[in-house]
Amino acid sequence: MSEPVTAQTDSTLINADLAPTTKENATWKSWDLFCLWMTSAHSLGSYGFAVGMLALGLTGWQTVLALFVGVLMLWGGSNLIGVAGQKVGVPFPVFARATFGIFGANIPALLRGLVAVFWYGIQTYLAALAVIALIVRIWPSTEAWTHGGFLGQSPLGWAVFMSLWVVQLMILSYGMDIVRRVSDFAGPVVWIGMFALALWMLDKADWSIDWNARAGSPLSGPSTVAAFVAVAFLMVAFMAGPLVNYADFARLSPSTRAIKRGNALGIPLNETAFVLISLVISLCSLKVFGDSSKDPVSLVSEIDSDVIVVIAALLFAIATVGINVVLNFVSPSYDISNVAPKYISFRMGGIITAVLSIVVLPWKVWGSEAAVVYFLGGVGALMGPVFGILVVDYYLIRRQGTRIADLYSTRPDGTYYFVRGVNPAAVAALAISGVVAVVIALVPDSQYVTALSWPIGATLGAVLVLVLTPVLGRGSRAPSPEAVAAER
Repeated sequence: MSEPVTAQTDSTLINADLAPTTKENATWKSWDLFCLWMTSAHSLGSYGFAVGMLALGLTGWQTVLALFVGVLMLWGGSNLIGVAGQKVGVPFPVFARATFGIFGANIPALLRGLVAVFWYGIQTYLAALAVIALIVRIWPSTEAWTHGGFLGQSPLGWAVFMSLWVVQLMILSYGMDIVRRVSDFAGPVVWIGMFALALWMLDKADWSIDWNARAGSPLSGPSTVAAFVAVAFLMVAFMAGPLVNYADFARLSPSTRAIKRGNALGIPLNETAFVLISLVISLCSLKVFGDSSKDPVSLVSEIDSDVIVVIAALLFAIATVGINVVLNFVSPSYDISNVAPKYISFRMGGIITAVLSIVVLPWKVWGSEAAVVYFLGGVGALMGPVFGILVVDYYLIRRQGTRIADLYSTRPDGTYYFVRGVNPAAVAALAISGVVAVVIALVPDSQYVTALSWPIGATLGAVLVLVLTPVLGRGSRAPSPEAVAAER
């Protein structure tokens, strides 16, 4: 990792937050990355996604196996992006400049930022639900404040949502080090609540569940295969946004070894464990209440002990706030800052993100089952091509070579200036593969087809940028690793 060459640096392309990582601030070790992935999995949204996959018609054990296959694919992708991000040492929107051009990088950055804004609002809303359940349980008279209101939110809903909104904004204002500390705390703490809830539900279910149970009607052989593939790829699509901008965190790690170790602990180990315990709770709920889709907050409200309800609600709220700050606030803060680094800092980007998260009315998005399914497909449609293009460009076209100084330079002869700051090969590949992926994602009444938007988008984007680069003149300007090493 190295600082940009001052003589070549354009002040309109850099600020303190977008500058390359130094040895002093490379503080995210394996444990921190492990907790990062833990935090990403431990939320009401992740639970809802996991148990929602039962609705596609697979049995309990088939759903677990399909999600595990998706977890393995996510693990492989995280190593590709994580190693690249650590070696280059810059946040995602700056990393993308080497592929899309110093100005063209704003296209994938803002696409990722848009996705994160929606998820930020959704996760804040889900955390608010946990807090509301806690308040009503302690003060039953407040139940009257959960009715009425405006724009789809009750008076109590607005009060709690905005309170959490302010708390998260305050956390981000202290920078990335406090984000690391929040992740280290929020990731592990939710296991307490999940284990306790699982034990309570197993007791209610007489300590037996049917792993052959399913939420929908039995499937034929071909339909089972289609559903299995859909669930696996939807697992990747669910994490497609954090996967693409993983460089925001990987760049702060001291070594690629730390990256790989943190990824191994946090994804195949922890993600699988969370999926397993989520489906145990869901299958217990199916047996006890006849409904596999009840979320943890609803299940906790069935417990007789007020003390347990309060503790559980607090744990779920903390976990949801944790994932929000780490995965859905950091990314758009960097992405929006990248549009005008001279005028928009990381903190200002966070404020803009927070405001937009209210404007999109996230409770209306989450309140529609169809919207959730197609939104996940839409995430894959947007992020799949970006992932494929970034990986192929870094590993095959640039052969892992990056001139750090040129990421911050507007010189016409700069490596990443291309055509007026835009790489036509990468942008064309994104446009074509993005359109195809979106069309697939929006196929009506076909969840199995929608689930293929991420792999098709990623594959098509990768192939197109590989084919279009020599045609549009990119290859001769890609520095070799040897040249980059000599520069450093």
